[in-house]
Amino acid sequence: MSASYIQAPAAEMMELLEELSAFSAPGDGVTRLLYTPEWKKAQQFLLNRAGESGLTAYSDSVGNVYGKLTGTRDDGKVVLAGSHIDTVVNGGKYDGAYGVGAAFTALRYLSSVYGPPLRTLEAVSFAEEEGSRFPLTFWGSGNVTGLYDGSEAEDCRDSEGVTLLEGMKSCGLDGKEPSAPRSDISAYVELHIEQGIVLERTGMQIGVVSAIVGQRRFAVTVKGTANHAGTTPMGLRRDALAAAAEMMLQMERLAAEAGDPLVATTGRLVVTPNTPNVIPGEVAFTLDIRHSREDELEAFCASVVSAFEEIAKRRDVALDITLRLSASPAPMDSRLRAELEAICLRQGRTYKAMVSGAGHDAQLFAPRCPTAMIFVPSQDGISHSPEEYTSPEELAAGLEVLIALLYKLGYEETDEDGLVPQNTKERWT
Repeated sequence: MSASYIQAPAAEMMELLEELSAFSAPGDGVTRLLYTPEWKKAQQFLLNRAGESGLTAYSDSVGNVYGKLTGTRDDGKVVLAGSHIDTVVNGGKYDGAYGVGAAFTALRYLSSVYGPPLRTLEAVSFAEEEGSRFPLTFWGSGNVTGLYDGSEAEDCRDSEGVTLLEGMKSCGLDGKEPSAPRSDISAYVELHIEQGIVLERTGMQIGVVSAIVGQRRFAVTVKGTANHAGTTPMGLRRDALAAAAEMMLQMERLAAEAGDPLVATTGRLVVTPNTPNVIPGEVAFTLDIRHSREDELEAFCASVVSAFEEIAKRRDVALDITLRLSASPAPMDSRLRAELEAICLRQGRTYKAMVSGAGHDAQLFAPRCPTAMIFVPSQDGISHSPEEYTSPEELAAGLEVLIALLYKLGYEETDEDGLVPQNTKERWT
């Protein structure tokens, strides 16, 4: 397929992304938090656009927006593609929105060129993924996959004390009767910017994601004794900050020894009393540890906890480590990965099999149905920033790959598992 073959839908997608970026709170970049006026307007815009495109447009109880291209074969199964509509504060215009815009554009294009598919295709704009307003993530896809049951809405509050349920009601969503988890999804496909620098550095056009890393987040508190900085001898101190600093450096050394793809980060540090002439009596900090293999992730976390306990004992400080998040690695479907690699070869595109170090909606679908994820490069690896950028040509390349995969899943004859047989004759060139 030549670049000119995809030119019209690529231009349509770019226009859609620009229109979506206008739904933002004032300030740099794009700020579109869950259940805000900006969010509501963006989802309504997509709902209207889907209907105008000839898709069956609808939304669910938490505000996920869908565009359905109904298949001629009534088997009750759906191939779903999309991403999330929400952003971080002062984010970019492509994180999440690109996958949404591409999915809706792909279905419109397929419908206009090929007519109804054999099996139903749906594009989705998930209500939330980032956790930027309320202290939970994947609210949109989590309701679809059964991660949440709706009870969370009554107690979960934002920084202003507004509950999730109150936020829903402000957008005209009842929230009292959450939708049951969907059991009709036969495959899920997500197109996303990489949010990293691997594709750009290696000169590759497409990333075929092999797995999304597992993640552990810990809250760590170290308690010593606050005391006078001038009158307390070094040998008699119970310095919480010195102990915490040694712990962080030890974790860094262990992570370096473990090697890629493991990463370990301390992102937040709170020192008490945080006064220049007082020895810190308490330090609270976070740990974010990620790996694509569950066993390696567990083993590393155990080694970190053991090392911290040894340091705490030696320095005579109290230590508390609390697990705040435990997400298992999510391998992508091997047959869909093979299809994506074959598509890239037919289209003459360079590609790289890679692990995603960031979390995505796809990781919730991976244990439940065949799931695939496609990356395109991010300039300088920048994301969650107004400086986030991917060229129109790179965005168009990802769209072309997505269209080809959705064509195969929606229009080709498939086996009993809902996947295209390896010997199916190609109709995309």
